Amino acid sequence: MSIYDKKYLSIIKDILDNGYYDKNRTAVATYKLPHQIMQFNLEKEFPILTTKFVAFKTSVKEMLWIYQKQSNKVEDLRQMNVKVWNEWEGEDGTIGKAYGYQVKKFHQIDQLIDALKNNPQDRRMMLNLWNWADLPEMNLAPCCFLTMWDVTDNKLNCMLVQRSGDMGLGVPFNTCQFAVLTHMLAQISGLKPGLLTHVINNAHVYENQVEGLKLQLTRENEAYPAPLFWINPEIKDFYAFTPDDIKLEDYKHHASIKMEVTV
Repeated sequence: MSIYDKKYLSIIKDILDNGYYDKNRTAVATYKLPHQIMQFNLEKEFPILTTKFVAFKTSVKEMLWIYQKQSNKVEDLRQMNVKVWNEWEGEDGTIGKAYGYQVKKFHQIDQLIDALKNNPQDRRMMLNLWNWADLPEMNLAPCCFLTMWDVTDNKLNCMLVQRSGDMGLGVPFNTCQFAVLTHMLAQISGLKPGLLTHVINNAHVYENQVEGLKLQLTRENEAYPAPLFWINPEIKDFYAFTPDDIKLEDYKHHASIKMEVTV
């Protein structure tokens, strides 16, 4: 069993058994638990579920759209055959001043890379998408809004803080994305990947996801080992990576589980 399956399914069980049930800003109520944490050593294993299929390439493309292309234009994502942001597209074709817009506005990736290469013991290395001034003009407030970065013993460690975590659909995507981003930044900075710590402030299961997650739990004893992660070792420029430079090898998994996206 992959470490991710073990830690993720433990949280799912806890939410289904002990979660607080209530309404929220959407039309679908949730079961939730606060302050859930998962930690992974990226040198040892890539964190991805095997008890259901996770669209790894789609998650990578969305991450590149935000942090590499630094775009808020939904069409840019559709050009990569990814449609996960269609529901939040505004009349101007963007998601407002959210996600990639905030990365670009403050040159956040370039500043982080400069610090990793030239001042790796800087304690102010972060990517922060939560901008109060622009929040009213965001079509969706950022969920994974903060990463804090640390270099210890030549290893790059990432702490991801997620204010709101859709455990059924979003969280498995998000963990993959920031594991990949950590590998990318480590490689171009001459570092090794270290810890990924995923902190979820509000970890929730929508009530229309419960049956799907119960099905996934029945696969716990039939989970597969984690796949191997491959990143093109020739790429030394963050902006030169393409989706083809990032792959999983021998990704064995159970079938997809259909769940509705709650907008």
